[in-house]
Amino acid sequence: MGIRRGNCNRCPAANGGNRGLGLDSGGGRAILCPVTAPITALRPRAMLLTVDTVSKTYPGGRPVLRGASITLDRGQSLALTGESGSGKSTLLNLTGALDGFDSGEITLDGVALSQLDDAGRAALRRDRVALVFQQFNLIPALSVAQNLAFQARLAGRLDRGWIDEITARLGLTELTGRYPEQLSGGQQQRVAIGRAMAGRPKLLLADEPTGNLDETAAGTVLDLMLELVRDSGTALLLVTHSQAIAARLDRRAHLTGGRVAA
Repeated sequence: MGIRRGNCNRCPAANGGNRGLGLDSGGGRAILCPVTAPITALRPRAMLLTVDTVSKTYPGGRPVLRGASITLDRGQSLALTGESGSGKSTLLNLTGALDGFDSGEITLDGVALSQLDDAGRAALRRDRVALVFQQFNLIPALSVAQNLAFQARLAGRLDRGWIDEITARLGLTELTGRYPEQLSGGQQQRVAIGRAMAGRPKLLLADEPTGNLDETAAGTVLDLMLELVRDSGTALLLVTHSQAIAARLDRRAHLTGGRVAA
């Protein structure tokens, strides 16, 4: 595709019009001109999540986070590692608006979490975030098909075609009529991942998602989750003790003493 620019009389920028708008030479479609457009117009904002010097102390005076900071770009995956009790799960819960923090700020998709009331936090979780825990947390009274559609239906983004694709990719097509108690641990976690991804979240939060699975099932579940996240453009923040799992993500951050180590 060629771009009409410079002293082209068809470019609004050359005639006192909107700076940076031009016409492509193929079909006259308006586009951003890489010569005259502002840099900010050409570079889409990549940042999805900013955790800025967040602190959290639980009742009784036990500090868990002491000025923790991380960032996560859209579509990026980040492994959060650290010893037991270092605050990994706490930071994940704060990021998902499941709990409040004492100081600092968490900004998700342009929304400052400190400014949200309970209803606002619930709306943010519904519309932008999905969670996968070590415990599968499926609804026992719902079938696999109903569990898969639950989050998307709640968010008002029920897309049967997308759910069918997720179901097939997770190897669940033959299991849609079963109930959670009829599934293995690996199958239940695949349903939990499918439920989380069905609503096309901006951010997937996963807390030791393979921790209750044997090695073979864990490898399969991790492969499927990373593939779905990558293909859908969802960002992933994953808590893990495993260095092997952490190495498969785009970045890693290590929590120690309530702070993220440099």
